[in-house]
Amino acid sequence: MKAVTIYTDGACSGNPGPGGWGAILRFGKFSKEISGGEAHTTNNRMELTAVISALTILTEPCDVQLFSDSKYVVDGISKGWAKSWKRKGWKKSDGKAALNPELWDKLLNLCTTHNVTFNWVKGHNDNEGNERCDELARNAISEIRG
Repeated sequence: MKAVTIYTDGACSGNPGPGGWGAILRFGKFSKEISGGEAHTTNNRMELTAVISALTILTEPCDVQLFSDSKYVVDGISKGWAKSWKRKGWKKSDGKAALNPELWDKLLNLCTTHNVTFNWVKGHNDNEGNERCDELARNAISEIRG
C-alpha cells in the first residue's frame, strides 16, 4: 500500500456558526490541499469532515499517518469510542446519544478501507501541516461569509 501523510483541521466561528475545514495530503513529493465549509455547523463536525474528505479522495487503499489537533477525532477512533457508540446504537456509555453519528459512521467505514494511524498534534504550536490546515479552514469560513 502507498504511504500517505494527511494533516487536517476544522474551525468554527461561533459554535455553532459558520465553519470550515482544511486538509493536506502528501505522497512522496506530491502534495494536495483541499478545503470546504458550511454556513451553520460545529467545530467537531468540521474536524470530522476534514478527515472524511481527505480519506475519501484517496483512489486506492493506503497506509495513512493522519495528524489532527482534535482530541475528539483522534480519541474517538484510537480509543474505540466510535466503534462502541455504533455497537450500542449510537449511544454513549452514559446512555446519551452520540453526536454526529452519520459522520462517525462514514469515518469508521473509511478506516476499514485504509490503514489509518491517528496522531494528535497540539494546535497552534508551530506544526507546519496543522498551521496550514487551520489557515485553509479559516479561509473557507471567510468565503462562506462573503
